[in-house]
Amino acid sequence: MSRSRSTTARALLAGTATLAVLLSACSAGSTASGGASGGSGGGAGSSAAITIGLVAEPASLDFTTTDGAAIPQVLLTNVYETLVKQDQDGKIVGSLAKDWKVSDDRRTYTFDLQPDATYTNGDPFTAADAVASITAVKSTWTVSLKAAMDVVSEAKAVSDHQLQVTLSKPSNDWLFRMTTRIGAMLDPKALSTIATQPVGTGPYAFAQWNRGDSIVLKANPSYWGTKPTYQTVTFKYFKDPTALNNALLSGTINVIGTVQAPESLAQFEGNSKYQVIEGTTNGEVVLSFNNKKAPLTDQRVREAVRYAIDHKALMDTCWAGKGTLIGSMVPPTDPWYEDRTGDFPFDQAKAKQLLAASGNATPTLRLRIPNLPYAVSCGQVVKSQLQQVGITVQLDQLEFPAAWLQTVFKDHDYDMSIVAHVEPRDLPAVFGNPDYYTQYDNTEVQADIAAADQGTEQEQVADLKKAAATISTTAAADFLFLLPNLVVADKDVTGLPKNAITESFDLTTLGRS
Repeated sequence: MSRSRSTTARALLAGTATLAVLLSACSAGSTASGGASGGSGGGAGSSAAITIGLVAEPASLDFTTTDGAAIPQVLLTNVYETLVKQDQDGKIVGSLAKDWKVSDDRRTYTFDLQPDATYTNGDPFTAADAVASITAVKSTWTVSLKAAMDVVSEAKAVSDHQLQVTLSKPSNDWLFRMTTRIGAMLDPKALSTIATQPVGTGPYAFAQWNRGDSIVLKANPSYWGTKPTYQTVTFKYFKDPTALNNALLSGTINVIGTVQAPESLAQFEGNSKYQVIEGTTNGEVVLSFNNKKAPLTDQRVREAVRYAIDHKALMDTCWAGKGTLIGSMVPPTDPWYEDRTGDFPFDQAKAKQLLAASGNATPTLRLRIPNLPYAVSCGQVVKSQLQQVGITVQLDQLEFPAAWLQTVFKDHDYDMSIVAHVEPRDLPAVFGNPDYYTQYDNTEVQADIAAADQGTEQEQVADLKKAAATISTTAAADFLFLLPNLVVADKDVTGLPKNAITESFDLTTLGRS
């Protein structure tokens, strides 16, 4: 006896309190008409084109070998599709899989695939390609997130358009991870050019990468699903928040995808030309600790750092009070969220006592941060607050993504860092793997994560709450705040989500009124 797609989705996602709101007056795929001034030449003002301003440009387009969120932000859902995806309410729905069933023992998934899907190079998408994509994650991918595919024991093509995946044990997490980059379906014939010429089945085809400036996508004329509104989409990159804001004011771009200077929102609010969207994200801004490097191997030092930080003052100073204080690695949109801001309330005297007890009352810590606006701004506040309790902070800015990924993420050459972890449900990846850059090795947490993955829905929630509590109370890191979703756009751009809950800047919902 099998369970249907809808039953399975409810079992895996029940309790999710995702509040994404689709702010659309026109549906994606509608006929574009009107729009901003600028004629039909395809620039930022054209009804056939849209330009989106972002800050973190990818170092490569190959997310099989390169970590970081900048690649899936542009390519996932838009160029690469997955078997299943999250809708705007956080539910798992079909994409390249039009339906699926799960066996009673929760180990075998049978997917019925879209029969008309093709890659942008004309190759048909088949179950054999899905097998190759899943197998490649296990065998050839090198990024840390590949571990989520380890639970797959077999993937086989039952027919050209039916796929069967068998897990070695029940997993609450696996189907959800198939909505992320590890679930991307890749053309086996195009893997040699994936770093510069990605090929997918999505509504958009990769067109051009102007390094240091922009990535251009073109609508896929042979797309199997609903055709997108915009024929040309340009993702344009800005290192300077002022330049990003000025680009919207001057009409160079249509959307600020991620506002990098929240205090600048005032210039757009109340202006009839623009819309300002404020929501939430999965992006925990983490003050990461290197848990295998002294003096942060001493829990008392880590606790002292947490007590020394006034999180409300920090968020007010470095991010204009925009965001949410959460105190843990779990955002409120996850079913196992608990407010843990009370674990380490601001207490400078307590911080000094802990440092003295550790035998190192005046430690020196190297804070190595990416040169991204939120990290640079918050890094200065962290340095100031820690110095007030006797901790000397050496602050280094590293070019992001390349230098930060190499120095901090790969080489672990740091004491502390600040980075927003924007991948969904990333607690297991960040704190369940002792080889991850945080180097946190806690067997109790690892056991709770494993139990959560295999247990019932209720057990999953309870076990992950327990893991999050242990991570917090052992001061594995400090959780500065949860990034808000701050988007500013031309008034006539529709379909922008209030909350950013996936890895992708999803273009499929966008339209123009």
